[in-house]
Amino acid sequence: MDGVTQDHDAGGSARARHVAIIMDGNGRWAAKRGLPREAGHRAGIEALRRVVRGAPDLGVEMLTVYAFSTENWRRPAEEVSALMRLLVEFLESETPELAAQGVALATIGDLSVLPQESQAALRRALASTAGGGRLLLTLALNYGGRAEIVRAAKKLVRMVQAGDVSLDDVDEAVFARLLDTHAMPDPDLLVRASGEERLSNFLLWQSAYTELWVTETLWPDFGMEHLQQALRAYAGRDRRYGSHS
Repeated sequence: MDGVTQDHDAGGSARARHVAIIMDGNGRWAAKRGLPREAGHRAGIEALRRVVRGAPDLGVEMLTVYAFSTENWRRPAEEVSALMRLLVEFLESETPELAAQGVALATIGDLSVLPQESQAALRRALASTAGGGRLLLTLALNYGGRAEIVRAAKKLVRMVQAGDVSLDDVDEAVFARLLDTHAMPDPDLLVRASGEERLSNFLLWQSAYTELWVTETLWPDFGMEHLQQALRAYAGRDRRYGSHS
């Protein structure tokens, strides 16, 4: 894993190639309008569509979105069922357009406990979009940063016990290769909608030096103007990676 992905445009400004997003605020958006929470989640899908369509034009090459966390199972059963239905609807309706746009779909998280219908829809979508080279869209599903680190630690213990790797050779690079995100660089920029200022168990290892940008805007109202603001803010920052103060 290449933990540093900073690039620059022709003018020398930093460019965020990999953007992670915590898509928060769907429920509050619906409540403010007297609508059921499912309406907020549907509006959130529209916001995701807008961002996926426009992000490549702003130089974004990878987009990783927090779609369903390990903690989301604690929500009411009818809301969880609605979210799983919406996932299948999104995949079935959007996959042809994603493929046409050159968007490759990927996932992180433990998919094994998702409903079989959701798993099947994901397999179809992953296969149909595999050739996309314009944008890598990664859905974090049944994902939690702590659970990911525990899974990686268990893999590492098994490797050491089997003699596949020496304990003395274990370093950050070895451990990072065992994470769900082993095939992608760490995010340059993490965007959080709804004004909350916390990571909420999202990409804990990977965000060690990620730049954070928070907006009060609820996710269903998030548009390209907000992504542009986030990218402009990122371009003006000096990423030092702890090298100097």
